[in-house]
Amino acid sequence: MADVSGSPLADPPASHEEKPDDLPQVSNNDGVKSNDKAEGGNEAASDPGMYRYIKEDLFTSEIYKVEIKNLPKFTGFNDLKKFLAKQGLNPHKVKLFGKQTFAFVTFKNEEDRDKTMKMVDGMQWKGQVLSVRLAKPKVDPILRKRRQEEGEQAAGQPPSKRAEGDEEEEPLSVQIANVVTPLWNVPYEEQLRRKEQEVVGVLQRLAKEIGSTNKAMLPWLFAQKGKYNRMCCPLEAIRPSPTQTDYRNKCEFLISMGADGEDKTIGFRLGKYKGGSCAVVGPAETRHVSAEAKRVVSEFQKFIRTTSYSVYSPETYEGHWKQLTVRTTRTKQAMAVAFFHPQKLEEEEIKALKSSMKMYFTEGEGKDSGVTSLYFVREGQRTSPNLEDLPCELVAGESSIHEELLGLKFRISPHSFFQVNTGAAEVLYSAVGEWAQLDQDSTVLDVCCGTGTIGLSLAKRVKKVIGIEMCQEAVEDAKVNAKVNGLSNVEFHCGKAEDVLPNILNALVSPNVTAIVDPPRAGLHSKVILAIRRAEHLKRLVYVACNAKAAMNNFIDLCRTPSKRVHGAPFRPVRAMAVDLFPQTMHLEMLLLLERVDYDS
Repeated sequence: MADVSGSPLADPPASHEEKPDDLPQVSNNDGVKSNDKAEGGNEAASDPGMYRYIKEDLFTSEIYKVEIKNLPKFTGFNDLKKFLAKQGLNPHKVKLFGKQTFAFVTFKNEEDRDKTMKMVDGMQWKGQVLSVRLAKPKVDPILRKRRQEEGEQAAGQPPSKRAEGDEEEEPLSVQIANVVTPLWNVPYEEQLRRKEQEVVGVLQRLAKEIGSTNKAMLPWLFAQKGKYNRMCCPLEAIRPSPTQTDYRNKCEFLISMGADGEDKTIGFRLGKYKGGSCAVVGPAETRHVSAEAKRVVSEFQKFIRTTSYSVYSPETYEGHWKQLTVRTTRTKQAMAVAFFHPQKLEEEEIKALKSSMKMYFTEGEGKDSGVTSLYFVREGQRTSPNLEDLPCELVAGESSIHEELLGLKFRISPHSFFQVNTGAAEVLYSAVGEWAQLDQDSTVLDVCCGTGTIGLSLAKRVKKVIGIEMCQEAVEDAKVNAKVNGLSNVEFHCGKAEDVLPNILNALVSPNVTAIVDPPRAGLHSKVILAIRRAEHLKRLVYVACNAKAAMNNFIDLCRTPSKRVHGAPFRPVRAMAVDLFPQTMHLEMLLLLERVDYDS
């Protein structure tokens, strides 16, 4: 499950659309030699202003940060995350630095941080005794850049620029295309070839990992690798997106200063926050944003320029307009969600702003924008890292939009997940249906089901569909979607898959159970994998991975030999395929069919 290449940042957020902290995290992998330098500690120790953001009321996990030292050599991101999860710990972000033996870990609250310090400090892992200490927050990248420029000027040096003789700077339309659609100038057939090669690499690595973690599979694995180019299973031809341009039905735009100098511009960020830039470029010439969304952006930009409220500055924490999310459908409906920092405005001023917004889009210049659902979100003093926790205030129009997919109708609310490329999602879900080998006696578990798209598209073929989803709004949509489509053999449960799935699996008595999982980029929680392994009546699993490399640990745990921790017969990969949901980018969805190993046969 993914929502990539249409976010304000160049890096795609993970879905259920995970958001960065108010101060985006910064990677620094270029030759780090000391812990303090890794997080900018030395350069800002004497300048408390560089940490000003942590004194604001906005949520940032930087204030709940620790450094774990003396890690085993070659510890990777997934290794550390898995180790912490095994101790029942829940980190917000994990940052390692190349081959260094320390890591910085942030948490969502003080309780989780203190629990980690108490449990992990002094613990032995792979022969190493770990130590944990409180860590300094990172410096604000924009303020760091400002200080650097001020220092250069004070020393009589000109600000950093391209060397003389360098080529002339490319047009902004090309620069932003390189950020949000890096394959825009690569022929589509070549894009598909590159993506398919990505999956080849994943399956070859998985073959090696299975060989290391399940010796009993070696004879079978040897034969598979010989037949399928060192891969653990056959890879079917990649399925292309029906449309290669204008395909996104959802985009998240930043509201900021334009790279062209125009204030109150709505678009994609040209650089990264760590580079010291918040400048954006409008989507008018981008290839992946739909014409309908571009029209909404254009009209909303006109509207905010008529208001007296400035754009929000992540450097000074002043200003108001922050973000615009636009969702469109093939049924010609559009939803616009405006994120606004209220600062210290009186309620009457907010009310007047919402009233003028309603007037503009229902009776004024914006009435032909195509917006059928208009929302206002106060994103101010956040105490949670999740935007889903913020209430959406309906300003005008319907409370939801509707889409048609595989002959079914779906209601979509502001926070609900829905694949961003509807046509390619139909290709993906059709393939899932083919691979699941379902019949009228089948029970389908739809894990991370969003608005119920996969499960509902299969409901008429099976005895029962059980959906699990953590977003309450999406669950409500899923229930409505089942009713609208006349499907009565479905049920949906709200909660984290790791909390809900074990009980559902234990209660299931059907001998014919197939699970379909479509998790966020980070993959499934280890508790979910362990529950699936234990449920031996679950014989078949279709894994939809939007980031196959991040899901690798899931694949390995599904296939590893049984142990004290992992109970139940393992699975083995049977077939794989890539589906291109994100043309013009390197992102893709990978399908992997796994079947339970039957030792008797």
